[in-house]
Amino acid sequence: MNAPEIAKILPPDTLLSRPFWEGCRQQELRLQHCADCHQFQFYPRIVCSHCDGSDLSWRKVTGKGRVASFTIVRRGISRAYEAPYIVALIDLDEGPRMMSSVVGTEPETVTIGDIVEVQFNQWGEDYLMPVFQKLEQI
Repeated sequence: MNAPEIAKILPPDTLLSRPFWEGCRQQELRLQHCADCHQFQFYPRIVCSHCDGSDLSWRKVTGKGRVASFTIVRRGISRAYEAPYIVALIDLDEGPRMMSSVVGTEPETVTIGDIVEVQFNQWGEDYLMPVFQKLEQI
């Protein structure tokens, strides 16, 4: 007997995360910014993770950063996840660390410290997912 095929897992679209996903639909990476301590944070929260302030707003950021860590997935959980693919922790220039994928390159060419920039890939019917592509090293 064959197991049912797993489709792509959709991210939760909550009142708290909705501004993030709306930004992605407009191909903008948006992060919460605290007016009290002037720090950015990711993932979305109701209070600042740095100072517990509650004066948070959403701001467009550069979408640039560096690969802090990564792994190469060589066997996806279903056909919807075509392997190999790279799951990475990205240290954004604005400070927060974000888990995402590195795309557009052979997995063996990714190294810690690579400079990357966000782009947006279609994910299911309703989402654009932020993923990162390597920039040429200077």
